[in-house]
Amino acid sequence: CGSCSVVLDGALVCACLVMAADAAGSTVRTVEGYADGDTLHPVQQALLDAGGVQCGFCTPGFVVAAAELFDGNSGPTSDELREALAGNVCRCTGYGAILRGLETLASGDAGGDRR
Repeated sequence: CGSCSVVLDGALVCACLVMAADAAGSTVRTVEGYADGDTLHPVQQALLDAGGVQCGFCTPGFVVAAAELFDGNSGPTSDELREALAGNVCRCTGYGAILRGLETLASGDAGGDRR
């Protein structure tokens, strides 16, 4: 479902599919590694501002997948956003608010730094 997405040695993976022993010695970035103290990562802020957090279960996976996309492409298209998030599932209200928040960030209309 993508909720447990992490970046393992630079690759986006579902943590539930990686044996702990296989990750030994690897660099792992989880959703907790995106905020800077009390300052949210721009992707986190965009989702919050757009109401794209629903119940919160899937949010970490969406944040990690989207942040990785934005790290390599500060202005992804709607199609690129959809492609990057294709491995993530939201069981609540759908993807509208999530996509709106990220599209706003991609367009540069959101406040803050697009890291």
